[in-house]
Amino acid sequence: MTRYVIVGGGILGLAVAHRLRTDRPRDRVTVLEKESGWATHQTGHNSGVIHAGVYYKPGSLKATLCRAGSASMVRFCAEQELPYDVCGKLIVAAEVAELPRLHALHERAVANGLPVTLLNAIEAAEHEPHVAAVAALRVASTGIVDFGAVCRRLAELLAESGAELRLHTRVTGIHGRAGRPVLNTSAGEVTGDVLVNCAGLHADRLARLAGVDPPARIVPFRGEYYELVPERRKLVRGLIYPVPDPQFPFLGVHLTRMIDGTVHAGPNAVLATAREGYSWRRFDPRDVWEQVGYSGLWALARRHYRYGLTEVTRSLSRRRFAASLARLVPELTEADIVPAGAGVRAQAVRPDGGLVDDFLIVEADRQVHVLNAPSPAATSSFEIARHIVDRLPVDR
Repeated sequence: MTRYVIVGGGILGLAVAHRLRTDRPRDRVTVLEKESGWATHQTGHNSGVIHAGVYYKPGSLKATLCRAGSASMVRFCAEQELPYDVCGKLIVAAEVAELPRLHALHERAVANGLPVTLLNAIEAAEHEPHVAAVAALRVASTGIVDFGAVCRRLAELLAESGAELRLHTRVTGIHGRAGRPVLNTSAGEVTGDVLVNCAGLHADRLARLAGVDPPARIVPFRGEYYELVPERRKLVRGLIYPVPDPQFPFLGVHLTRMIDGTVHAGPNAVLATAREGYSWRRFDPRDVWEQVGYSGLWALARRHYRYGLTEVTRSLSRRRFAASLARLVPELTEADIVPAGAGVRAQAVRPDGGLVDDFLIVEADRQVHVLNAPSPAATSSFEIARHIVDRLPVDR
């Protein structure tokens, strides 16, 4: 029997545990989560989109695992009778100047083997009657789901299969004993044979506790959402995204019909003042001190300071936020949106200021550390789990 200890109770940690219980049912699986429930951070605060894999470099882990993960996520939801909807989405060129980027995105999507269609303005309006588009890319395999519900079902399946699920268990230290990882936690010592770090916003810190020097550091970016007031939800049928600008690190605000019928708008992207900083009021001195002392953050700021100022302005001004949405759906105004919470993205940043563009998984002796798994990690979670488990050692 091999004892696997997984740190992190978001969708990735639970998916790894589920894959282990499926593939290696004789082995022992323990999941440690510091919070009182599952999926309380990145997983529970995202937009609920099952991504198709349009944006990612062909051949990258993101591209290959997202495409496969989209299918496996839909399959899991169907098998477990969880609500989901493969509704498709539009990526909209609102101006003629955006057409070259739209066509380049179409070429990338085709290279990734995705079912996509270029549409003119009239064809785009057939899918989204209120959209402002000179052209659009229709991505048929994009869907929506409640990833929190997926995690709750995974936890149920794990409990039924005999996995040990431990909430309220914060890891405070890691050392070795007889070549095996030993974790000091707020609930006592936990010993295993293999450690899998899926700690998300704290993954780099956990790696350092385990004696691994991560090649990048987590920098938290808060994404703030608004929601359309009920009487204006009819303006959006599915998902409407802008054409991303490759000069900037994020996709831009978009409109998403959620699985419960609400329509969310966002997110923007501002530097958070805490790793779990879901508002401007949340300030963690340790987190801020680490950011200020990191050369990678300063290099990133020099490269994208104008973009950052735009995002901060949009964060502080509902009018500016609404104006960004009106580029996609001109009928939307400031009066049509209300605040709807925020999420924090655990983005790995290299010392030179470059954003880690792909999933980053670092292996050490009897350890695996997932050091960069932002979107589309939730979509890809079952395939990331398969990728990890296939590489884990087995003691027999």
